[in-house]
Amino acid sequence: MSKNEFICDCNVIHQEVVEDTIKKMADEDLLNKLAEFFKILGDTTRTKILYALDKNEMCVCDIANVLNMSKSSISHQLGTLRRSGIVKCKKIGKEVFYMLDDNHVKEVFEVGIEHIEHKR
Repeated sequence: MSKNEFICDCNVIHQEVVEDTIKKMADEDLLNKLAEFFKILGDTTRTKILYALDKNEMCVCDIANVLNMSKSSISHQLGTLRRSGIVKCKKIGKEVFYMLDDNHVKEVFEVGIEHIEHKR
């Protein structure tokens, strides 16, 4: 197949489809927040952290050990993930444990992995 086979070269507008889609489009604020959510997930280090947290609740020291990175760099990325509502933490004594924020984050992450594995 040549690259040009996927270019629409007609001038037909399917008005019903266009109008229906316009009615169903999310507002700009929601779409911007969705794009930001996926942008946050688009960093390899953050993805590795999320993969680890998908398996277990962990403290910074443990995550740093698993990923062979400094506690400082892990803390920085966890801060970004926490501010974005993707991870949350709980303090037990002097230790702080991180986990995925909720089941929605877990589902999005796991569906992404499933999609990639299916395409291999």
